[in-house]
Amino acid sequence: MDLDQQACSMHAPFGEQACVGSAHATVRGRVDTEEDRVDVVVLIGRVLFALIAVGSAFGGHFMATDSTAGYAESRGVKNPRAMVLVSGVLLAAAAVSLMVGIYADLGALLFGSFTLLTAFTIHHFWTDEDEMTKQMEMTNFMKNLSITGGALLAFALFATAGDDIGLTVTGSLFDLGF
Repeated sequence: MDLDQQACSMHAPFGEQACVGSAHATVRGRVDTEEDRVDVVVLIGRVLFALIAVGSAFGGHFMATDSTAGYAESRGVKNPRAMVLVSGVLLAAAAVSLMVGIYADLGALLFGSFTLLTAFTIHHFWTDEDEMTKQMEMTNFMKNLSITGGALLAFALFATAGDDIGLTVTGSLFDLGF
């Protein structure tokens, strides 16, 4: 038994407390590494981050195509039905990529690209006359910019850490080389 394990034994006699500051945590007799815990947190974050893409792709783009296309057309999008379906496929692919961990860096880039383009092509609040519409579109514009920022952070994480991030199917497609 190493010193960390002895310290855990002294402070966690029933083996159910985490040993703060040590290289491992004992939970119900099982040893988890810090890396395992980080992988789980990253997985939870990936899933939660991608949920908005899932909801948008399936709730709006696929199941309410006509109303979503009508909204897109009202915002000046040419060929709105085709654009709604294509962007729905892009969102679904990005969500699967992020949630499952199949080239999650590419999924983050796809998601971020979609939200950045949508911010400017759909949510151009500065062109609206009606105050309520302007407020709603400004909120959606800022939401999309925030998602784009999160997607860039996710991209940087995956493209830098690559194969070191666990609980993924593949490593990263890109390598930022840091």
